[in-house]
Amino acid sequence: MKKKDNISFKTYSAKPNEVERKWLLVDAEGQTLGRLSTRVATLLRGKHKPEFTPHIDTGDFVVVINASKVKLTGAKEENKVYFHNTLYPGGGRYEKFADVFNKKPERVIEDAVWGMLPKNNLGRKIYGKLKVYANADHPHTAQSPAPVTLG
Repeated sequence: MKKKDNISFKTYSAKPNEVERKWLLVDAEGQTLGRLSTRVATLLRGKHKPEFTPHIDTGDFVVVINASKVKLTGAKEENKVYFHNTLYPGGGRYEKFADVFNKKPERVIEDAVWGMLPKNNLGRKIYGKLKVYANADHPHTAQSPAPVTLG
């Protein structure tokens, strides 16, 4: 029997100063909220990169435009409710999707993406790289974000 070579492979772990971050532009017009949010959360987290490391922020900056043109499927527009607690006794507050969407359509996407990120210091840092705007105008043209096609 032949002796096997003792080959050992090392798992790559990204270092925080080695991570290259890009600016990405996502157009939410005509997109379904849940599918859009999962794709945005993946880009923010960095899971689309081969050097993804779970405990390091390897994700990119994501600019979402046209948040006011996102859509929901089924009867969610009538039935979906957002809950918020003021931390006072009896301080539970409920808002219908239509009210939140009419007041601030950016919040709908922000809440959906936040629900898909880790709830710790890393998740809060990752969430800070999300920029959502109701229409096509955004102040990040100097960063020249690359458009991302969701498909």
